[in-house]
Amino acid sequence: ERFVPDWLAGDGSRLYRTGDVGRWLPDGTIEFVGRNDFQVKVRGYRIELGEIEARLLELPAVREAVVVARDDRLDAYYVPAVDDATAAALRDALDEVLPSYMVPSAFVALESLPLTPNGKVDRDKLPVPDGGAVVVRGYRAPVGVVEEVLAGIWSDLLNVERVGRDDDFFELGGHSLLAVSLVERMRQAGLSCDVRAVFTTPTVAGLAAAVAAGGGGEVPVPPNAIPADTDVITPEMLPLVELTEEQIAKVVASVSGGAGNVQDIYPLAPLQEGIFFHHLLGGEGDAYLLSSVSVVPSREWIGQFADALQMVVDRHDILRTSVVWEGLPRPVQVVWRDVDAPVEEVALDGDGDAVAQLLSRFDPRRYRLDLNRAPLLRVVTAYDEPNDRWLLLVLMHHLVGDHTTMDVLQQEIGALLIGRGDALPEPVPYRNVVAQAVLGTTQQEHEEFFTGLLGDVDEPTAPFGILDVRGDGTGIAEARVEVDAALAGAVREQARRAGVSSASVCHLAWSLVLSRLTGRSDVVFGTVVFGRMQAGAGGERGLGLFINTLPVRVDVGGRGVLDAVRDTHGLL
Repeated sequence: ERFVPDWLAGDGSRLYRTGDVGRWLPDGTIEFVGRNDFQVKVRGYRIELGEIEARLLELPAVREAVVVARDDRLDAYYVPAVDDATAAALRDALDEVLPSYMVPSAFVALESLPLTPNGKVDRDKLPVPDGGAVVVRGYRAPVGVVEEVLAGIWSDLLNVERVGRDDDFFELGGHSLLAVSLVERMRQAGLSCDVRAVFTTPTVAGLAAAVAAGGGGEVPVPPNAIPADTDVITPEMLPLVELTEEQIAKVVASVSGGAGNVQDIYPLAPLQEGIFFHHLLGGEGDAYLLSSVSVVPSREWIGQFADALQMVVDRHDILRTSVVWEGLPRPVQVVWRDVDAPVEEVALDGDGDAVAQLLSRFDPRRYRLDLNRAPLLRVVTAYDEPNDRWLLLVLMHHLVGDHTTMDVLQQEIGALLIGRGDALPEPVPYRNVVAQAVLGTTQQEHEEFFTGLLGDVDEPTAPFGILDVRGDGTGIAEARVEVDAALAGAVREQARRAGVSSASVCHLAWSLVLSRLTGRSDVVFGTVVFGRMQAGAGGERGLGLFINTLPVRVDVGGRGVLDAVRDTHGLL
């Protein structure tokens, strides 16, 4: 009924008007959604105003409706068909059928819509909404200094104009990585709180209460007690690990230069322990040796790169770290005060692929670094004579770095190469994240949690029944499919509506995949967690291994999807 009769055909068929916009539905019919001259862009989203109007007109409480864009927000004007057509009720109804960015901010009730002489809606005569027409779900102003500071941080971080004390961090578009920035900004404002509070009490009021309670804040990191000029290291100088004098002597003996070259000694972080176990188990090669090859401008550039790399190694303790374990009750990592960043030049055969030769010579399936000697990285250069170019191979052990570490490492080397080293921030000691792990949650609490989670699991969740997964990785192939922007946006929108992170939605989705592949409703799988959220001040830019791999258990059999995704969010 939205299209004009086709007067030429005279058979009851209809025509578009120029500028009409329609949606072709799967059953072959066309649904009118508006006019392209009323298509607007609000907060980065391209929006068809007619689609919002059509959704409003579907509501029994609305007889007429029009939507306009004003000052980067949407305002809806409507003629009610019933007396109880309140702005809040209309917003709730639209929230069920439209993405959040298409839900108007204001709803203005009118006795009739203003019209032009030819019967069209006169948008210029629509009144400016007053404060009572603006609907903010359950808005209550922040109370007290802490809530006001938090609301200001959220507003800036989430690009939301007004944040109330009952607003939910995830409903406003927050996610796990933004939670890291949130905690860091809170810390800069003098508000200390464990990042878990963002997930368990994700409102301004709830987070302010967590700050006031003082619980769950980061663990105070005891200072390094080893003097720079000491000849002897004693147990009292090691606040993060318990070692006898004899055991300390074994550690010191592994370091070139002795005690004078030992800056610190502390345990391995959780995932470091797991990786170290696999290193010992691995035999000839090392699955956790990371490598990458680049083509570089010249031999002279390699010299400049080596100087910049040395400066980065001097800045960051994790890049001057080795691992000692023999004769000790548990493995420890040792930070050397001074260490040379090794850059080695090798000769290649004139025939064959130079890159393939370089990778083959340092293949992690056959090559490994000596973990007893710092640094746990190595740079190898080679001249590719047939192609007249220089190659640069970087080897780094996963014990001392993750993906973010590689990014920060490249950024700092780049800054030094262009003479911007003075702009680099203060380095973050890796002992901070170790302290959070060692002095935070007790071993007993860890055991109680995972016993409760996994204690009754008696068989693995094995897709396709495949249980024999040991090997060196040679039989593994990797495939990727890019998620298109529309689907990514839909996932984020569903997460926002449920008040969870998009990661929680993806974890539940993967649980459903595993359920189908195994025939089980109760599945267990591993997930990689970011780790930097509990790493203390500056954790988002620190070098080192912050990530961790942990088991997740999800029961997809007896819960509705909304309860299941919230349970998954709570578990994470």
